[in-house]
Amino acid sequence: MPRVALRHPSSLSPIAIGIIYFVAACAALAVSRFEGGLAFIWGANAFLMAELLTSRRRHWPRALLACAPASAAATALLGMGPLAAVPMAAINILEALIVAILCRRFVPDHRVTGSIRPLLIFIVALCGVANVVAGVLAASVAALLTPVGFGPSFLQWYSGHVLGGLICTPILIMILQGEAGRWWRESPTARKAEAAALLLFFSLAAVHVFFWARYPLLFAPLLPLVLIAFRVGQMGTAAAVIILAMVGGAATMAGEGPLMLIGENVGQRVQFFQFYVALSFLLCMPVAAELTMRRRLFEMLADSENRFRAIAEHSGDIVLNLSIDGTILYASPSAHEQIGCAPDLLVGQPAANLVDPQDRAAVILAHRSALARPGSTHRVEFRPLISSSDTEWCEIVTRAMVDERGRPSGVVSTVRDISKHKARQRVLQQVAARDSLTGADSRRAFLEKLDREIERAGTGARSCLLLIDLDHFKSVNDRYGHGAGDRVLSAFVERLRPGLRTGDSIGRLGGEEFAILLVDSDIDRSSALCERLRARLADPVPVGEGEAVFVTFSAGLVALDGGSTRSALLEAADKALYRAKHSGRNCLRLAA
Repeated sequence: MPRVALRHPSSLSPIAIGIIYFVAACAALAVSRFEGGLAFIWGANAFLMAELLTSRRRHWPRALLACAPASAAATALLGMGPLAAVPMAAINILEALIVAILCRRFVPDHRVTGSIRPLLIFIVALCGVANVVAGVLAASVAALLTPVGFGPSFLQWYSGHVLGGLICTPILIMILQGEAGRWWRESPTARKAEAAALLLFFSLAAVHVFFWARYPLLFAPLLPLVLIAFRVGQMGTAAAVIILAMVGGAATMAGEGPLMLIGENVGQRVQFFQFYVALSFLLCMPVAAELTMRRRLFEMLADSENRFRAIAEHSGDIVLNLSIDGTILYASPSAHEQIGCAPDLLVGQPAANLVDPQDRAAVILAHRSALARPGSTHRVEFRPLISSSDTEWCEIVTRAMVDERGRPSGVVSTVRDISKHKARQRVLQQVAARDSLTGADSRRAFLEKLDREIERAGTGARSCLLLIDLDHFKSVNDRYGHGAGDRVLSAFVERLRPGLRTGDSIGRLGGEEFAILLVDSDIDRSSALCERLRARLADPVPVGEGEAVFVTFSAGLVALDGGSTRSALLEAADKALYRAKHSGRNCLRLAA
């Protein structure tokens, strides 16, 4: 599950924040201000940075306002005096702000200790930007108010603040975010016992190296430190670095340990020790961060796999995992119900073998398109080659899977039975293709047939288009009503349809206008057929009780030409129909 990176609100009050900062600052000044200038060790800003990095921006002012007077008070009491109090407080605040702003800007999820990239951003912000800027300002103040020069003052500030930030900020962030408590609650007893044993062993190794060993063994603690990074993770590594700093720092300032071989100046020994601890941190903490990220990623993948299995095993759809070449790597249990084949028997088979050869090319194209464009979803309908049920049509939804480098490693496909949907679609198409009143083809359906026949005419087929308009139909509506007019239209189609040949089509274009497509018929035969149709209307059409009307029609006939467009042919037939109407109606005219 995702962790909350920011606290809302901060768990510490401004007074508590100020007190903690003041105590940390006073302790650093009391213990490590050896040469009358700046402190060699400074961990107070680590606490302020941790507070800023784990709280929302709107809570920053109260933390800054709490720490600024605390810093000024510590400097005035134990540091460079009242004259330096305000400038040093401003510089301390500036350092913490620079780190917080840069980390918040370049770490999208605000989790500085989440993985190696955020940790590296924190290190660069602390060591490469914040303490360079703050160190120059602090060294300038120290050079004016103390006998220590600019260069040594800068080195004192930089080494002390960098070390304090590196070793203290990560574990403080984990504590403030609740990671330490969460680790303790969620870790099994065996893991906690292992962590405690490794930290105890590391502590003994550090004590031995810095207090008891007769030879300089500064490399010795690195082996258990690396082991802690692998076995315990970030939490244990941060704790081990703090133990190393406390044990080694106490020994160095007490005149003990291998660093006594370096000159006679305590400040130089402390700075070398800071360099040693910083290298130890940089050696193990990024490794621990990377391992933590991989462990979280593994847990997320395990959760995702469990959800995927649960969905796949209880879904009516078939879920397939395919390799890049289309081989089935996994098939869900529903495959047995849908296609009558055990999932284990499908593994290792090409998925294309499940598809009817007529649709195989489209399914393969969807598979390749998904691999070519990871992140996109591709759908295609196909007919299954085999089926244990009444499945006639299926839909496959395909999406590529990618590896850690973002390259396609296969696809996951969901196969769904859409036979009922296709059946409903066919029914709707049939309904849409018929005129609801007369049963003739609808205008759209008829024009689609006409387009196909025009294409055939381009290959040499000979067909004709007959355009028909009922004579004096308006008078029928006016005299007998629209109901009678509807009966006349229905009767017109019913009487003409038996006179058509197989393959011919009659369509209603609108109102009392109809069209007949005469397939494989030239002008002469089509003209003769038109007259036979006219004869079928010789008997009157009943429109009411004891009332009937005689129906006649005018018609225009045109031969289909593969070189002409549909619009041109309809216009030619319409002109011929217009001449028929003006020639006394109830007659046929040929297109010019």
